[in-house]
Amino acid sequence: MTINVVRRKNIFLAIALALVVLSLASIAVFRFRLGVDFAGGTVWDLKVSNVSQASIKSVLEQAGAKSPVVAYDSATGNYSVTLPEISENERSAYLSALENKFTGVQSLDFWSLSPSVSASLARRAVMAIIFVLAGISLFVAYAFRKVSRPVSSWKYGFITLLTLLHDVVIPAGAYAALGYFFGLTVDSNFVIALLVIMGFSVHDTIVVFDRTRENLTKLPSGKINLPEVVNKSVNETLHRSINTSFSLALVLIALYQLGPANLKFFALTLLIGIIAGTYSSIFVASPLLLLSNRERKKK
Repeated sequence: MTINVVRRKNIFLAIALALVVLSLASIAVFRFRLGVDFAGGTVWDLKVSNVSQASIKSVLEQAGAKSPVVAYDSATGNYSVTLPEISENERSAYLSALENKFTGVQSLDFWSLSPSVSASLARRAVMAIIFVLAGISLFVAYAFRKVSRPVSSWKYGFITLLTLLHDVVIPAGAYAALGYFFGLTVDSNFVIALLVIMGFSVHDTIVVFDRTRENLTKLPSGKINLPEVVNKSVNETLHRSINTSFSLALVLIALYQLGPANLKFFALTLLIGIIAGTYSSIFVASPLLLLSNRERKKK
């Protein structure tokens, strides 16, 4: 399979820009629903036989619990109840209410996180994403420091930063929409998924850039045709990028379908990010190299 990235670069970049704009709009409109990790609260795991989520929620509300969220894990058969931060006495009262209503109730795990600790974790998570973005971009610029013809090395780093933002914003926008319609909350798994996406995406982008660098070094200065070199480099790495992404996508689909409930949307976030990262490595990074060189020629 051979594609002409140069000829259709405006279409590819327009698609990427449209997805980023839609994702930013989704984040602005729907906002993120923060989970216990970043907003504080209590997570309580229970085992109850032959009971619906609605029944458990109703009993907890009657016992005085505020806004309980009950999730069922089909892999283990357990329920996970998310509540505002509660004390041990309140937990005992809620457990007694459940035991009076249902048989075979078991309290498996119980942990709370204060809002102050959660706020600190949220700040650190944001800083971690920012530092990773900046660090990767600076590393790429340094790694390509010996390739200044016809594109400056710092532009490789800047273009990598743009593609990483593309790859992070799209799954974040999708997650914001899912949170609004299906009640998903942002937790540490979501942040880990974004960091994994950045690592995968930058690896794929560097493969394309490195092949471009290799092909550029084979040509004398006066005979460099950057569009031709970029097109050749993309096609030489195309099968590797698609095969790697497809193999990982199969694993993530299986994890989403068969894995535990707390990892389902972690896998879905990764899947969206991997697709976005593969697209940006092939259809965004290389066209941006061409555009940056065009601006340099104008100057």
